[in-house]
Amino acid sequence: MALFRSLLLMLIGSASSLCLSQQATSIAPTPIYKDQSRNFEMRAADLVARMTLEEKVSQMLNDAPAIPRLGVPKYEWWNEALHGVARAGDATVFPQAIGLAATFDPELVGKVARVISDEGRAKHHAFAKRDQRLRYQGLTFWSPNINIFRDPRWGRGQETYGEDPYLTSRMGVEFVKGLQGDYTDAPTHKYRKTDATAKHFAVHSGPEADRHRFDVYPSERDLYETYLPAFKALVQEANVASVMGAYNRVNGESASASQRLLIDVLRKDWGFTGYVVSDCDSIEDIFLYHKIVKTAEEAAALGVRKGTELNCGKTYHALVGAVKKGLITEAELDDSLRRLFLTRFRLGMFDADSDVPWAQIPYSINQSAEHDQLAHKAAQSSIVLLKNNGILPLKKSLKKIAVIGPTADEVMSLLGNYYGTPAAPVTILQGIRAAVPNTQVSYARGVDLVEGREDPRAATVIEPTYLRPSPNSTEQGLLGEYFKTADLTGAPLLTRIDARIAFRWDRGAPTDSLVARGEIAAVAGLPSDNYSVRWTGQLLPPVSGVYELNVSANDGVRLTINGKTLIDSWALAERLRSHSVAVELEAGKAYDIRLDYFEDIRDAEVRLGWRLPKAKAPFEEAIEIAQDAEVIIFVGGLTGDVEGEEMKVNYPGFAGGDRTDIRLPAIQQKLLEALHKTGKPVVMVLTGGAAMAIDWADQNLPAILMGWYPGQRGGNAMADVLFGDVNPAGRLPVTFYKADEKLPAFDDYSMHNRTYRYFSGEALYPFGYGLSYTRFSYSNLNVNQKTFAADESIKVRMQLKNTGKYAGDEVVQVYIKPINPQRARALKELRAVERVHLQKGEQQELSFTLLPNKDLLIYDEQKKAYAVDAGRYEIQVGASSSDIRLRQEIDISVP
Repeated sequence: MALFRSLLLMLIGSASSLCLSQQATSIAPTPIYKDQSRNFEMRAADLVARMTLEEKVSQMLNDAPAIPRLGVPKYEWWNEALHGVARAGDATVFPQAIGLAATFDPELVGKVARVISDEGRAKHHAFAKRDQRLRYQGLTFWSPNINIFRDPRWGRGQETYGEDPYLTSRMGVEFVKGLQGDYTDAPTHKYRKTDATAKHFAVHSGPEADRHRFDVYPSERDLYETYLPAFKALVQEANVASVMGAYNRVNGESASASQRLLIDVLRKDWGFTGYVVSDCDSIEDIFLYHKIVKTAEEAAALGVRKGTELNCGKTYHALVGAVKKGLITEAELDDSLRRLFLTRFRLGMFDADSDVPWAQIPYSINQSAEHDQLAHKAAQSSIVLLKNNGILPLKKSLKKIAVIGPTADEVMSLLGNYYGTPAAPVTILQGIRAAVPNTQVSYARGVDLVEGREDPRAATVIEPTYLRPSPNSTEQGLLGEYFKTADLTGAPLLTRIDARIAFRWDRGAPTDSLVARGEIAAVAGLPSDNYSVRWTGQLLPPVSGVYELNVSANDGVRLTINGKTLIDSWALAERLRSHSVAVELEAGKAYDIRLDYFEDIRDAEVRLGWRLPKAKAPFEEAIEIAQDAEVIIFVGGLTGDVEGEEMKVNYPGFAGGDRTDIRLPAIQQKLLEALHKTGKPVVMVLTGGAAMAIDWADQNLPAILMGWYPGQRGGNAMADVLFGDVNPAGRLPVTFYKADEKLPAFDDYSMHNRTYRYFSGEALYPFGYGLSYTRFSYSNLNVNQKTFAADESIKVRMQLKNTGKYAGDEVVQVYIKPINPQRARALKELRAVERVHLQKGEQQELSFTLLPNKDLLIYDEQKKAYAVDAGRYEIQVGASSSDIRLRQEIDISVP
């Protein structure tokens, strides 16, 4: 009995101990980093303190892995949103950044950025709900690019807001505010909408081929007056979350590991509190190309100690070894890592979606009708009329129009670089045809984009009128079946009619557009890679004879006609390639057609085209249809296939993504001159991301339009302008130089004789230039006084009147020009802009406020500080940097 009692007491004691233990466990305090009542700074610090060294290092790379024991999900920092959410499937695609700059409308750019952040938020949460946390699916966007477009040869200049620091600042500030949710109509809460990133800090604008190696030694004046102001504005006015370093060195230091730029200027002088991310592999460049240090451990330690918290690349893996070797302390890593987790907390990544208002943005907003309308408006606003002898606007009553040129029916001419997948992009040819449905619009490509380039997209896309999804169907196009497998197995996720087979899905499947339109109910959608599509129906040849059928595609493709396989590259996973086959077809007969396509990895593209029997050579075909037309619209210029970021391109006039010749490619110029010789009026439409020396066209053609890379509705917008539904009011954010102008060396970063601020020659088209279908008069300039102290406000008023025949926008520009300056400085500088819409005969008073201690600043190299020089200045108000309509001299006194 005693033994039994002892055992019973032992069991009771054990049970009590267990109960107490469970009770203690149940009341254990919530970790600080999980406690939403604590501030983000405390939560970030607590989470970092719980990590091992290896875990900390892993979180300082762009592809940060999950830490399951702490409940930290995987996160990929790399995302792009330059002119729409990029590389993440379907998204609204706005004009490329240089086109947005041409609107001279910061408020419009802010609206665009808000749409981008709406779509980015919606897409991120849709991905996260499916536990997809890959590249381009997050909330930290590496945009905008606010480098100064100092040289027209730079292929990435298209990503910028142009050559002027003031315009770049205004556009960049509004873009950042829109992206991050800093607007008065935004929900009031503690979470940031998305992160914007100001890049590439600093003094970075080509050449692309040398970007990993060159060292820039700008003068202090150029540094502080040209290369830094936009970054300062985004940090201090827009509170930009992130800054990206550049590849090159600046004054001997890597721009991604620079004591002066990243610590002294960015953090100490400007008060930046966000985080710095390296450009991709720029930390590796520190030891591999710049030879600043010898090893990855030294480069990684230098990067962190000199201001870069996040490494896009792999070099920060070496930080574990760097700590163990004493090159850097774990405490220094903690300081960087706290900033990185602070932004993740601010974005709401560690709180329930129900607590984050931005997470409530519905997925249906992606590619919504409202967003499409804004893309259309932005494209309309960006188009610049360079010349018009009265031929424009064209009459819609024209019977025959010939549209000719290599970018007329090319989706790439809409997109530029860093783009998403538009659901229904409208090429310029399509836009023209839609605008004048009763006009015969003939089309010929004429020539390729550039000599020596075998363009796989050269074949004419088969139009819907020659395709039907089934016998006796009244619909046009082919039946498309989309599969989540790479071999067409299983049930299709979606079945729809595709009018034309001419698709380009950038780094992802057409997943999101299908979901957004509600055509897939409870299906997650296609994967980003390894999916397939089958198109079936009938081909209806218009004439009898031998056709050349063409399929251009990335990855695998197979074409079958009447059960016979004519093209089969299904086993070949390769870059974009053209496949052609000759086949005899008879008019009046219907041929069963099947096109199979599978996407392997990254970019997806497929086009179904043909050449009709006895078709003339492309050049001859262009001349033939031109001779039969009343008006010729030549659409040429550039696409992102030949200008862009560090590209493997080597054609006449192009190298490495940059241009070596700013004239129109010679092969296009030859066609243009031949069209002119037909005696028919030729309207020139240019696509591209930079200035072009088109002297011959300016001298010989009646009308010229610059369309940039206008985004998904670019074709409609251009047609709106061509036929007068919209009065053009875009302005040039860059100087267009003449063909014989000797430009400074590309790798010379001195601003001497560059951009309108320092260029002493005569431009072909000056900065700020753009024509209208109407006329505006400027009058009654009034400045509140004649002499000002540096701290007094200069009040400028003037009258603007539309004296022409059409309603339209005028872009009023205010410049300040020093008269007899005390030292070398810019010839003049833009200091205010207002885009104004006026009806015919309408008049409006405009007012501007200038501040000498802000708008007249120059950098004093002796005092190492900004200063205002006393003296005489001229306030200029006009329609461009060269078209000054009103002037008033003032005196500035400085104690």
